[in-house]
Amino acid sequence: MFMSPDNPIKEDAIQQQILGAARRLFQVHGLHKVTMDDVAKAIGMGRSSLYYYYKSRDEIFDAVINIDIREMLSAISIAVKKAKTAEQKIHAFFFSKLEVLRERRSFYNTLDMGMDADALSQFNKAKLIHHKLIMKLEGELLNEILTGGIKSGELKPLSKKEKETLIFVLLSSLHGLKREISVENNFDQIKPIVQTLSHMVIQGLGK
Repeated sequence: MFMSPDNPIKEDAIQQQILGAARRLFQVHGLHKVTMDDVAKAIGMGRSSLYYYYKSRDEIFDAVINIDIREMLSAISIAVKKAKTAEQKIHAFFFSKLEVLRERRSFYNTLDMGMDADALSQFNKAKLIHHKLIMKLEGELLNEILTGGIKSGELKPLSKKEKETLIFVLLSSLHGLKREISVENNFDQIKPIVQTLSHMVIQGLGK
């Protein structure tokens, strides 16, 4: 995306303003009902000026979600780095992931509000793309945790294929837990669930 070389800080601030306003609109009205005019009005900008930064609502939405993904991975990474042992790092990964989702569930729960079948189909395609990116980035972080645990002697050696399979199983389990917790609105159970899951992982992988 073009950014003025004369004042990149100002350009970045404007983009943040646009995305912040769009995120609030998406949360209140759902993605389908928000227009480029709505976003422009929310920040006191003309629609033609908004098109200088983003060409469509979908492009704005992708940017909003990409920021969310980066912030989520950053929060998880920070929590993992603070932990000392492999078990603590796995626990920190699971717990921080579910905590971030708990904090942002009201935003994600309203996105598909008011969508017809066609719009919902397109939205689900976009969700799949975002999901694959999240799985990739989270998988890389889990791989670092497992590799570090193996090097430190806390975990038994695993082949590359075994690690890939384990990472897929762990992430799939975590995403399944997230859905069940959200459906039941049972976020108070995050701590004992994560404690049990991380302990089971270490029991299975520990020497």
